[in-house]
Amino acid sequence: MTTHVSIVGTIGTDPRLIRTAADIPLCTFRLAHTVRRYDREKNVWTDGETSWYTVHAFRSLGEHAAASLTKGHRVLVAGRLRMRSWQSEERSGITAEIEADAVGPDLRWGTTRFTPAEQPEPRSAPPSATAPVSPLGDGAPGASRLGVPAAADAEAAA
Repeated sequence: MTTHVSIVGTIGTDPRLIRTAADIPLCTFRLAHTVRRYDREKNVWTDGETSWYTVHAFRSLGEHAAASLTKGHRVLVAGRLRMRSWQSEERSGITAEIEADAVGPDLRWGTTRFTPAEQPEPRSAPPSATAPVSPLGDGAPGASRLGVPAAADAEAAA
């Protein structure tokens, strides 16, 4: 069973970009989430317990996260939660891990400018030299702005 979560928190470690044995980029960092509650009797905000998560972001998400994030940033992480048991010689415990589907800044605490990644060129064959191309540049051979064949559009304009 997969549990999907969305968590807002503070990055607690410098994000590290590594490559798996299969040469897949992986960015990993620790995320701290502290519940805050308003105490009406004292008229102040109080912090609850802090929960720690290990976040794993793969492929382009991992590369973009490593290039964009640093320790101390407030972020929103959405992904799949997995609880993993561990044991060493003296200790044992359970680690909460999130395999991220999305990571982004928490804009309540600042601003950002989004820079889209360059998209690879489409692999379709270029239109032939004799086929008319849409004036809108949509690449559809023979199409025009009016949705009629380019030759008919030219006759209507004349």
